[in-house]
Order: sequence, then structure tokens, then C-alpha cells
Amino acid sequence: QVQLVESGGGLVQPGGSLRLSCAASGRISSINSMEWYRQAPGKQRELVAVISGGSINYASSVKGRFTISRDYAKNTVFLQMNSLKPEDTAVYYCKVAGTNYGTGYESWGQGTQVTVSS
Repeated sequence: QVQLVESGGGLVQPGGSLRLSCAASGRISSINSMEWYRQAPGKQRELVAVISGGSINYASSVKGRFTISRDYAKNTVFLQMNSLKPEDTAVYYCKVAGTNYGTGYESWGQGTQVTVSS
């Protein structure tokens, strides 16, 4: 069982910054990918950023403003969000996928609210 704990959300003015964290714990033998999603009210959940092996990808809407990074020793993924816009307002979720001693797993965080408003 892999548990994810997210932190770092909050209220910020347009143009401001926030840093989200997502720490994985429990029975983990390997992590293949760590991802951030977001879901705004009335909209579908969308992929924001993913780090998998040596590859990093971003949604076009956040490219150049958001940075995903990973602390391999602490099984933690971060999302640095700069130049925030009101349209970035959403609940942000992290997802971790990998294998535990030959069995695949996929775990989701509980979500953290990000609100961009003046």
C-alpha cells in the first residue's frame, strides 16, 4: 500500500507563486512516474506535469511557468508554480505509479486546493 500526502496549496494573487509537495510512503520498491493533475469546478481532471525516468513533460497551458521536480531519496515530487493565473485555480492531485516487488500499483493523493484570485 502506497500513501501520498500533498501539501502547499492555498490562496495567491495573480502573478504569485506556490510550491506543491507530494510525499509517497509505505511499501515502495520502485516508482516509475510521478505526476500532477488538476481539476477545476465543472471540468475534467487534466494532466499538468509528469516526471518519468529522465523525461519531463508539461501541459501546454503551464509550460514555462510550472516546474516539476523529484527528490528520489525522499520519494517526493514537487510542483513549483510561478506567474499564476486565475485559470490555474483548481484542486491539484499527485499520482504515483510503479511496481512493488513485481506487482504494479497506482496511487492518488487527496488533493490540495489552489486558488488564484485578487
